[in-house]
Amino acid sequence: MKQMNKMTLGLLLCAYLFSPFLYAQEAEKKATIMIVTTVHWNMDKTDGSNDAWLALEKEYFDKVTSKNEYILRANFLTHFFTTDNSEAIWVSLYENWDAIEKANDRTNELIMAGWPDEAARAKFMAEQGSYYSSMHSDEIYAVLDGGKAIAERSSEPLIYYVRVSQMAYPEDAKDGEMIALLDEYNQNVTFKNEYVLGYYLYRHMWGADSRNLTEVYAVKSLCDIQSYFDKNTELEDAKWTADEQKARAEKDDKYWTGIHGDYIWRNVPALVK
Repeated sequence: MKQMNKMTLGLLLCAYLFSPFLYAQEAEKKATIMIVTTVHWNMDKTDGSNDAWLALEKEYFDKVTSKNEYILRANFLTHFFTTDNSEAIWVSLYENWDAIEKANDRTNELIMAGWPDEAARAKFMAEQGSYYSSMHSDEIYAVLDGGKAIAERSSEPLIYYVRVSQMAYPEDAKDGEMIALLDEYNQNVTFKNEYVLGYYLYRHMWGADSRNLTEVYAVKSLCDIQSYFDKNTELEDAKWTADEQKARAEKDDKYWTGIHGDYIWRNVPALVK
């Protein structure tokens, strides 16, 4: 489990002269695949602490993940409001399928270089792995165009509101209409909403439900989620009349089953790029 978890954590080392965060935004544009690995804390561990865990992960980050050139972006998210408080997720972005294989091989090389002494390496990996249970799951998503990258890196944890919606496949669907409606909404509402720091859009590629479309909204705080909804309503009313909103809804609703799930996660700034 630990090898797969760490593979999905690796980050691209910035060796350029311009801003590392600007470079990260450029790397994000190249990404076409996202892997989400859900891990579970070892709830029986009594001899650890959050500080000790973070020190271990930061050491791994410095020696391995920051030097893995095949992983473009990564984030670590912890439970805030989800169905299981033992969950945490590693998120990583790749340019293509080939990069995933290369990232795994590169991770193994960097582990050997970071801990050349076999005994020291085994001790570190055992201590690091003791914070997690033996259970994990992986899902793969296609990264879709039309998102909004976070403009500035935050030293404080950010809140990630995740909405997973089920798509429908109506017989009278028009080619490109669903994406056009979503893009029109985002251009006129989501991207004008000052509470949305970042917005990301992902399509099922390999996972539990092929109907899923995932939207991720990054905000500063839990309170900003409510502010985001309130501002959306204000922007919708400013852009479209009541009749226009009704007409849009009639077009849009046929592409969705009406079922969606909501999740709220919080990230760890020291483990994000």
